[in-house]
Amino acid sequence: MTRVQVVEVSARDGLQNDPAFLTTEQKVELIKRTVDAGIDRAEVASFANPKAVPQMADAEGVLEGLGVIDGFSSIGLVLNTRGFHRAATTNVKEVNVVVVSTDTFSQRNQRMDSLGTLAVLEEVIPLAREAGIKATVTLAASFGCPFEGEVSIDRTVMLAEKAAEYGVAEIALADTIGVAVPADVKRRFEAVKAVSGDIPLRAHFHNTRNTGYANALAAVEAGVFILDASLAGIGGCPFAPKATGNIATEDLVYALHRSGIETGLDLDKLLEASEWFAQILDRKTPSLVSKAGVFPPAELLV
Repeated sequence: MTRVQVVEVSARDGLQNDPAFLTTEQKVELIKRTVDAGIDRAEVASFANPKAVPQMADAEGVLEGLGVIDGFSSIGLVLNTRGFHRAATTNVKEVNVVVVSTDTFSQRNQRMDSLGTLAVLEEVIPLAREAGIKATVTLAASFGCPFEGEVSIDRTVMLAEKAAEYGVAEIALADTIGVAVPADVKRRFEAVKAVSGDIPLRAHFHNTRNTGYANALAAVEAGVFILDASLAGIGGCPFAPKATGNIATEDLVYALHRSGIETGLDLDKLLEASEWFAQILDRKTPSLVSKAGVFPPAELLV
Protein backbone atom coordinates (compact mmCIF):
# COMPACT_ATOMS: atom_id res chain seq x y z
CA MET A 1 0.00 0.00 0.00
CA THR A 2 1.23 3.51 -0.85
CA ARG A 3 2.39 5.58 2.12
CA VAL A 4 2.95 9.34 2.15
CA GLN A 5 4.88 11.36 4.71
CA VAL A 6 3.16 14.64 5.54
CA VAL A 7 5.52 17.42 6.61
CA GLU A 8 3.74 19.96 8.82
CA VAL A 9 4.59 23.59 7.96
CA SER A 10 2.05 25.61 9.96
CA ALA A 11 4.54 26.86 12.56
CA ARG A 12 6.77 28.35 9.85
CA ASP A 13 5.18 28.84 6.44
CA GLY A 14 1.76 29.00 8.03
CA LEU A 15 2.54 31.75 10.51
CA GLN A 16 5.27 33.76 8.76
CA ASN A 17 2.79 36.03 6.97
CA ASP A 18 -0.15 35.71 9.37
CA PRO A 19 -1.61 38.80 11.08
CA ALA A 20 -1.76 36.89 14.36
CA PHE A 21 1.42 36.91 16.44
CA LEU A 22 1.54 33.71 18.45
CA THR A 23 3.66 33.55 21.57
CA THR A 24 6.60 31.18 21.64
CA GLU A 25 4.64 28.94 24.01
CA GLN A 26 1.68 28.82 21.63
CA LYS A 27 3.94 27.88 18.72
CA VAL A 28 5.46 25.08 20.76
CA GLU A 29 2.02 23.81 21.69
CA LEU A 30 0.95 23.96 18.04
CA ILE A 31 3.87 21.79 17.02
CA LYS A 32 3.36 19.34 19.87
CA ARG A 33 -0.34 18.96 19.02
CA THR A 34 0.56 17.94 15.47
CA VAL A 35 3.24 15.57 16.77
CA ASP A 36 0.59 14.01 19.02
CA ALA A 37 -1.45 13.38 15.85
CA GLY A 38 1.50 11.48 14.34
CA ILE A 39 3.53 14.16 12.52
CA ASP A 40 7.21 13.15 12.52
CA ARG A 41 8.67 16.04 10.50
CA ALA A 42 7.75 19.72 10.72
CA GLU A 43 9.03 23.15 9.80
CA VAL A 44 9.22 24.79 13.19
CA ALA A 45 11.07 28.07 12.62
CA SER A 46 12.74 30.39 10.15
CA PHE A 47 16.21 31.79 10.82
CA ALA A 48 15.55 34.80 8.61
CA ASN A 49 16.20 38.42 9.52
CA PRO A 50 13.61 39.26 12.23
CA LYS A 51 13.12 42.70 10.70
CA ALA A 52 12.00 41.09 7.43
CA VAL A 53 9.88 38.35 9.01
CA PRO A 54 9.01 39.49 12.56
CA GLN A 55 6.66 36.55 13.17
CA MET A 56 9.74 34.29 13.14
CA ALA A 57 11.89 36.36 15.51
CA ASP A 58 11.74 33.72 18.27
CA ALA A 59 13.23 30.84 16.27
CA GLU A 60 15.76 29.89 18.95
CA GLY A 61 13.11 30.11 21.66
CA VAL A 62 10.79 27.77 19.77
CA LEU A 63 13.53 25.16 19.39
CA GLU A 64 14.46 25.48 23.06
CA GLY A 65 10.85 25.13 24.16
CA LEU A 66 10.28 22.19 21.88
CA GLY A 67 13.29 20.25 23.08
CA VAL A 68 14.17 16.89 21.56
CA ILE A 69 11.22 14.64 20.77
CA ASP A 70 11.91 10.97 20.00
CA GLY A 71 11.17 10.12 16.38
CA PHE A 72 10.54 13.74 15.40
CA SER A 73 12.66 15.82 13.03
CA SER A 74 12.50 19.61 13.38
CA ILE A 75 13.22 21.70 10.28
CA GLY A 76 14.55 25.26 10.29
CA LEU A 77 14.43 27.49 7.21
CA VAL A 78 17.69 29.27 6.36
CA LEU A 79 18.27 31.85 3.62
CA ASN A 80 22.02 32.35 4.02
CA THR A 81 25.03 31.10 5.95
CA ARG A 82 24.28 33.53 8.78
CA GLY A 83 20.92 31.85 9.17
CA PHE A 84 22.57 28.44 9.11
CA HIS A 85 24.98 29.36 11.89
CA ARG A 86 22.02 30.54 14.00
CA ALA A 87 20.23 27.27 13.35
CA ALA A 88 23.32 25.24 14.22
CA THR A 89 23.29 26.63 17.76
CA THR A 90 19.89 24.99 18.35
CA ASN A 91 18.75 21.35 18.40
CA VAL A 92 17.26 21.58 14.90
CA LYS A 93 17.57 18.31 12.96
CA GLU A 94 17.26 19.69 9.43
CA VAL A 95 17.85 22.95 7.60
CA ASN A 96 15.95 23.84 4.46
CA VAL A 97 17.52 26.32 2.05
CA VAL A 98 15.19 28.26 -0.26
CA VAL A 99 16.23 28.79 -3.87
CA VAL A 100 13.66 30.90 -5.71
CA SER A 101 13.25 29.87 -9.34
CA THR A 102 13.20 33.36 -10.86
CA ASP A 103 15.66 36.19 -10.41
CA THR A 104 13.08 38.93 -9.79
CA PHE A 105 11.31 37.02 -7.02
CA SER A 106 14.65 35.89 -5.60
CA GLN A 107 15.87 39.48 -5.37
CA ARG A 108 12.73 40.46 -3.45
CA ASN A 109 12.87 37.42 -1.21
CA GLN A 110 16.59 37.11 -0.55
CA ARG A 111 18.26 40.13 -2.19
CA MET A 112 20.19 37.97 -4.63
CA ASP A 113 19.44 36.20 -7.89
CA SER A 114 18.73 32.48 -8.21
CA LEU A 115 22.36 31.59 -8.88
CA GLY A 116 23.31 33.50 -5.74
CA THR A 117 20.94 31.39 -3.67
CA LEU A 118 22.35 28.26 -5.29
CA ALA A 119 25.76 29.41 -4.07
CA VAL A 120 24.30 29.67 -0.55
CA LEU A 121 23.07 26.08 -0.86
CA GLU A 122 26.51 24.94 -1.99
CA GLU A 123 28.05 26.60 1.07
CA VAL A 124 25.48 25.29 3.56
CA ILE A 125 25.55 21.61 2.57
CA PRO A 126 29.12 20.86 3.81
CA LEU A 127 28.56 22.99 6.92
CA ALA A 128 25.42 21.03 7.71
CA ARG A 129 27.12 17.72 7.02
CA GLU A 130 29.92 18.63 9.44
CA ALA A 131 27.35 19.60 12.09
CA GLY A 132 25.34 16.40 11.62
CA ILE A 133 22.33 18.32 10.30
CA LYS A 134 20.35 17.21 7.26
CA ALA A 135 20.28 19.82 4.46
CA THR A 136 17.37 20.03 2.03
CA VAL A 137 16.34 22.56 -0.62
CA THR A 138 13.02 24.07 -1.65
CA LEU A 139 12.84 25.41 -5.20
CA ALA A 140 10.28 28.14 -4.58
CA ALA A 141 7.94 29.41 -7.30
CA SER A 142 8.74 26.33 -9.37
CA PHE A 143 5.41 26.47 -11.18
CA GLY A 144 5.01 30.20 -11.70
CA CYS A 145 6.27 33.59 -10.56
CA PRO A 146 4.17 36.62 -9.58
CA PHE A 147 6.67 38.94 -11.29
CA GLU A 148 7.97 37.00 -14.31
CA GLY A 149 5.01 34.75 -15.06
CA GLU A 150 5.62 31.25 -16.42
CA VAL A 151 8.62 29.29 -15.19
CA SER A 152 9.98 26.86 -17.75
CA ILE A 153 10.52 23.22 -16.90
CA ASP A 154 14.09 23.64 -18.15
CA ARG A 155 14.66 26.29 -15.46
CA THR A 156 13.34 23.98 -12.72
CA VAL A 157 15.43 21.08 -14.01
CA MET A 158 18.59 23.21 -14.10
CA LEU A 159 18.15 24.27 -10.47
CA ALA A 160 17.32 20.73 -9.34
CA GLU A 161 20.32 19.32 -11.19
CA LYS A 162 22.65 21.80 -9.50
CA ALA A 163 21.16 20.97 -6.07
CA ALA A 164 21.67 17.27 -6.76
CA GLU A 165 25.30 17.87 -7.75
CA TYR A 166 25.90 19.64 -4.43
CA GLY A 167 24.67 16.58 -2.52
CA VAL A 168 21.41 17.90 -1.06
CA ALA A 169 19.41 15.32 0.92
CA GLU A 170 15.98 16.22 -0.51
CA ILE A 171 14.55 18.45 -3.24
CA ALA A 172 11.16 20.13 -2.85
CA LEU A 173 9.26 21.83 -5.65
CA ALA A 174 7.04 24.57 -4.27
CA ASP A 175 4.02 26.14 -5.91
CA THR A 176 4.51 29.26 -3.83
CA ILE A 177 1.69 31.27 -5.43
CA GLY A 178 -0.71 28.41 -6.17
CA VAL A 179 -0.82 28.39 -9.98
CA ALA A 180 -0.04 24.75 -10.76
CA VAL A 181 -2.45 22.20 -12.21
CA PRO A 182 -2.09 18.39 -12.09
CA ALA A 183 -0.76 17.97 -15.63
CA ASP A 184 2.04 20.46 -14.94
CA VAL A 185 2.81 18.76 -11.62
CA LYS A 186 3.31 15.41 -13.31
CA ARG A 187 5.44 16.81 -16.14
CA ARG A 188 7.66 18.85 -13.83
CA PHE A 189 8.31 16.11 -11.30
CA GLU A 190 9.00 13.57 -14.05
CA ALA A 191 11.56 15.96 -15.54
CA VAL A 192 13.22 16.58 -12.17
CA LYS A 193 13.34 12.86 -11.43
CA ALA A 194 15.43 12.38 -14.54
CA VAL A 195 18.26 14.52 -13.08
CA SER A 196 17.91 13.97 -9.32
CA GLY A 197 18.82 10.29 -9.14
CA ASP A 198 17.90 8.67 -5.82
CA ILE A 199 17.38 11.98 -3.98
CA PRO A 200 13.88 12.03 -2.43
CA LEU A 201 11.46 14.58 -3.88
CA ARG A 202 8.93 16.60 -1.92
CA ALA A 203 5.96 18.72 -3.00
CA HIS A 204 4.70 21.96 -1.48
CA PHE A 205 1.38 23.32 -2.71
CA HIS A 206 -0.70 26.38 -1.97
CA ASN A 207 -4.43 26.34 -2.64
CA THR A 208 -4.63 29.87 -4.01
CA ARG A 209 -6.64 28.83 -7.07
CA ASN A 210 -8.30 25.77 -5.53
CA THR A 211 -6.03 23.24 -7.26
CA GLY A 212 -3.77 22.37 -4.32
CA TYR A 213 -5.34 19.05 -3.33
CA ALA A 214 -5.62 17.82 -6.91
CA ASN A 215 -1.96 18.76 -7.33
CA ALA A 216 -0.98 16.83 -4.21
CA LEU A 217 -2.70 13.68 -5.48
CA ALA A 218 -1.08 14.21 -8.89
CA ALA A 219 2.32 14.42 -7.21
CA VAL A 220 1.72 11.07 -5.50
CA GLU A 221 0.73 9.57 -8.86
CA ALA A 222 4.04 10.91 -10.20
CA GLY A 223 5.92 9.05 -7.45
CA VAL A 224 6.35 11.83 -4.88
CA PHE A 225 5.72 10.52 -1.39
CA ILE A 226 6.57 13.54 0.78
CA LEU A 227 3.98 16.33 0.90
CA ASP A 228 3.93 19.60 2.83
CA ALA A 229 0.74 20.83 4.46
CA SER A 230 -0.30 23.41 7.05
CA LEU A 231 -2.78 22.77 9.83
CA ALA A 232 -6.05 24.66 9.17
CA GLY A 233 -4.77 25.72 5.74
CA ILE A 234 -3.07 28.94 6.81
CA GLY A 235 0.00 30.45 5.20
CA GLY A 236 1.44 32.63 2.50
CA CYS A 237 4.63 34.35 1.45
CA PRO A 238 5.28 37.93 2.68
CA PHE A 239 7.09 38.70 -0.58
CA ALA A 240 4.53 37.26 -3.02
CA PRO A 241 1.40 39.31 -3.78
CA LYS A 242 -1.90 37.45 -3.24
CA ALA A 243 -0.15 34.27 -2.06
CA THR A 244 -2.74 32.60 0.13
CA GLY A 245 -2.68 29.57 2.34
CA ASN A 246 -1.07 26.16 2.05
CA ILE A 247 -3.19 23.08 1.57
CA ALA A 248 -4.67 22.14 4.95
CA THR A 249 -3.14 19.16 6.71
CA GLU A 250 -6.49 17.71 7.77
CA ASP A 251 -8.01 18.13 4.30
CA LEU A 252 -4.98 16.52 2.65
CA VAL A 253 -5.02 13.60 5.08
CA TYR A 254 -8.74 13.07 4.48
CA ALA A 255 -8.15 12.98 0.70
CA LEU A 256 -5.20 10.60 1.05
CA HIS A 257 -6.96 8.22 3.42
CA ARG A 258 -10.09 8.11 1.25
CA SER A 259 -7.80 7.32 -1.69
CA GLY A 260 -6.33 4.33 0.14
CA ILE A 261 -3.02 6.06 0.84
CA GLU A 262 -1.53 5.66 4.33
CA THR A 263 -0.04 8.53 6.31
CA GLY A 264 0.24 7.19 9.86
CA LEU A 265 -1.65 10.26 11.05
CA ASP A 266 -4.69 10.44 13.33
CA LEU A 267 -7.26 12.58 11.51
CA ASP A 268 -9.43 13.03 14.61
CA LYS A 269 -6.47 14.47 16.52
CA LEU A 270 -5.61 16.74 13.60
CA LEU A 271 -9.17 18.06 13.63
CA GLU A 272 -8.94 18.71 17.37
CA ALA A 273 -5.65 20.54 16.83
CA SER A 274 -7.16 22.55 13.97
CA GLU A 275 -10.09 23.63 16.14
CA TRP A 276 -7.67 24.71 18.89
CA PHE A 277 -5.58 26.59 16.31
CA ALA A 278 -8.59 28.48 14.93
CA GLN A 279 -9.45 29.59 18.47
CA ILE A 280 -5.89 30.84 19.00
CA LEU A 281 -6.00 32.72 15.68
CA ASP A 282 -9.47 34.01 16.60
CA ARG A 283 -10.92 33.60 13.12
CA LYS A 284 -12.28 31.09 10.65
CA THR A 285 -9.60 29.16 8.80
CA PRO A 286 -9.62 27.86 5.19
CA SER A 287 -9.75 24.12 5.98
CA LEU A 288 -13.03 22.41 5.14
CA VAL A 289 -12.93 18.97 6.78
CA SER A 290 -12.74 20.73 10.13
CA LYS A 291 -16.13 22.27 9.29
CA ALA A 292 -17.85 19.45 7.38
CA GLY A 293 -16.44 16.56 9.40
CA VAL A 294 -15.13 13.19 8.27
CA PHE A 295 -17.08 10.69 6.18
CA PRO A 296 -18.65 8.36 7.01
CA PRO A 297 -19.65 10.12 10.25
CA ALA A 298 -19.09 8.20 13.47
CA GLU A 299 -22.82 7.53 13.99
CA LEU A 300 -22.93 5.53 10.74
CA LEU A 301 -20.07 3.29 11.80
CA VAL A 302 -21.71 1.77 14.90
